[in-house]
Amino acid sequence: MEMTTQKRSGQGKNQLFTEKLKHNASLYLLLAPATILLIMFAYIPMYGLLMAFKDYSPSLGIWASPWVGLKWFQQYFSSYMFWPTILNTLKIAIYGLLFGFTLPIILAVLCNQLRNQVFKKFFQVTTYLPHFISTMVMAGMLLLFLSPQTGLVANLLQVFNLKMPDIIANPNSFASLNVWSDVWQNIGWNSIIYLAALSAIDPTYYEAATMDGATRLQCIIKIDLPLLLPTIMIMLIMAVGQLLNVGFEKVLLLQNPLNLSGSEIISTYVYKVGLQSFQYSYSTAINLFQTVINLVILVTANFLSRRLTDTGLF
Repeated sequence: MEMTTQKRSGQGKNQLFTEKLKHNASLYLLLAPATILLIMFAYIPMYGLLMAFKDYSPSLGIWASPWVGLKWFQQYFSSYMFWPTILNTLKIAIYGLLFGFTLPIILAVLCNQLRNQVFKKFFQVTTYLPHFISTMVMAGMLLLFLSPQTGLVANLLQVFNLKMPDIIANPNSFASLNVWSDVWQNIGWNSIIYLAALSAIDPTYYEAATMDGATRLQCIIKIDLPLLLPTIMIMLIMAVGQLLNVGFEKVLLLQNPLNLSGSEIISTYVYKVGLQSFQYSYSTAINLFQTVINLVILVTANFLSRRLTDTGLF
């Protein structure tokens, strides 16, 4: 009797699952292309991570190459490039997180306070436009503007008999150059999601606050920021989870032998040892180490956010 009841229960669940599948068939069909692309380009290539634990030879293939365990990780940890790449990456990443994450929030809050709709739209468009400049063009603009001999800034300073310092060649100024150019390029685009969250706030909150005599600053502090906090925390977790993935293309394009001590990050080092020096296993091990650190930071940030603000990705 009990087995019959369990069997009927199982059949009922299967029937319910089939009905839900048929009902949502169009949604699953819509999801299929993205799922296939994700599997093909994100999960199947993970097979290549085995190279980090093998002495990979193209003639033998990944599976047939000899197993070496943690040899490549130990080689990176003991190499002279370990600390420079780690410190340069952290310097640029934390610097970028400090300003590249907070300034779009400030811009969104200030833009939300604009009452002239024509000026507000003009302001939004002008701050969005730099985002559509490609990384190659952005790097070229920086090199042209900041060249100490022929750059635009150098020519302007010559009018006042001032000499342009070689910012591009200075390793100490590389982080500021990279971060602030990125802030200028993406501050407007990154503020869109915060503007969307602010537009969803019930206007009655502002009406009630105005009737109580609240100023604009008090509305920002008491209404905007508290209601914006869940969105801020989600975006912060996502940003922290990519902390060590500093923009590879711009860093590589702005690198030169003079600023290398301040611009060599993990991503550029992986590119050089992997694709230029053909040390595939070594570069895979370094990249895997970077990914694991990012994963640990992401999980930790999500845990702390859950404990402190009851908001998290998972």
